Amino acid sequence: MTTAPHTTTAPAAGAAAATVAPAAPRPAASPAPADSPRQPSADSPYQSYVYAYPHKTSYGPLTPRPALRDLWADQPQDALSLYLHIPFCEVRCGFCNLFTRIGAPGEMTSAYLDALERQAVAVRDALHGDARFAAAAFGGGTPTFLNAFELARLCDIAELRMGADLRTVSLSVETSPSTATADRLAVLAERGATRISIGVQSFVAAEARAAVRPQRPAEVAAALDRIREAAVPVLNIDLIYGIDGQTERSWQHSLDTALGWRPEELYLYPLYVRPLTGLGRRDPGAPDPEWDAQRLRLYRHGRDHLLAAGYEQVSMRMFRRQGAAVPAAGGVDHACQTDGMIGLGCGARSYTSALHYSFDYAVHMNRIRSIIDDYISRPAADFARAEHGRYMTEDDARRRHLLQSVLQAEGMPTADYRARFGSSPADDFPVELARFAELGWLDAAAAPGRLRLSAEGLAHSDALGPMLFSPAVRSAMAVYDLK
Repeated sequence: MTTAPHTTTAPAAGAAAATVAPAAPRPAASPAPADSPRQPSADSPYQSYVYAYPHKTSYGPLTPRPALRDLWADQPQDALSLYLHIPFCEVRCGFCNLFTRIGAPGEMTSAYLDALERQAVAVRDALHGDARFAAAAFGGGTPTFLNAFELARLCDIAELRMGADLRTVSLSVETSPSTATADRLAVLAERGATRISIGVQSFVAAEARAAVRPQRPAEVAAALDRIREAAVPVLNIDLIYGIDGQTERSWQHSLDTALGWRPEELYLYPLYVRPLTGLGRRDPGAPDPEWDAQRLRLYRHGRDHLLAAGYEQVSMRMFRRQGAAVPAAGGVDHACQTDGMIGLGCGARSYTSALHYSFDYAVHMNRIRSIIDDYISRPAADFARAEHGRYMTEDDARRRHLLQSVLQAEGMPTADYRARFGSSPADDFPVELARFAELGWLDAAAAPGRLRLSAEGLAHSDALGPMLFSPAVRSAMAVYDLK
């Protein structure tokens, strides 16, 4: 999985798939309307993981292709977020539907970095001369699939080509147990990384195999030790609940083992079984209330255990150790609801107030390889225009602001919303908010002027979020051609 640059920043780096595994997970509902003809049951707490809006499967080809210089001309550029995408992993986990390929034959990583540099030059030329970055992230895929020399070059692209001062902003980098080597971590620490996020998913070997993610416990422990030795300020560990055979006891074992490294952050992700993934190919896809109940039960157990261990809940997924010296996620002056994001790489997204855009998206390995090959072969001039995306309406802007605010545990000051849009959430979304209140998902004890979810509302974030998608976005997702 990958975390977004402003948490997101960016599920964990994709590391570890297997050729064999024991029993597949229980039949699962698809995570989003566009992922499959099959739908989760209407009352499932697990409809879709909402980390961006509009969903990327609502994007389409842009005709004509707009020039980046025009798109960014009137955009504020004093607190941008920068995301560099590396679409390579050693193997692919059974649950992974990220844009990544297995391996990079020949000189592919070098050719990819060449293309990334050409894109960076073209994009930087489209920005204002005084554009400034407040946050940066390297995601994937697995950025540390690159060797130490290549990681240094990646940092050079961010700094010398884009103008991001990596040593003065928050820099989050994803890694995996097998690629978190001492030389790679030394490069990242020296270049200013403030956060390393490692996908472990489970410290129980049988559960890792069931998720099609074999990994040796000793390898995982050694990687975590090396990250701590590198003295990067924030260690984040990703764990998954809802794996076949997982119990409260085994789940707590993974939690307690992770806590042994005193991570500043922990992300707890529910397992989803998505089409075209290793697990999805073996799964009948029927809604399964029993599996929903298992995931919800394990979520509550994990939440309560971390709260008792001295962590505070930041969102449904994110927990932060109280008292930890954590650099501000996204930079102290970056607001993910309003500030723009520059994405470089063939799996990255960019956000302006008017258009969200990217390259084409795929899950199937053959299509991913084709898109990467096309990206590597592009001349610099081809990176000066947007290719796939979705234009933002005023309604989309309101929905995005509400989603990215209310899904955080602290909630949203309604004055911020009114200052931006001239109305209140209750004015714009009376039906949705009434439904949330009816379900007990709103915190009735929240301070006046603050819209905040209850504990149960946070637990149902993956159902609440999709309920705020616009009909137009839902329609576009429904006709998306899964590939």
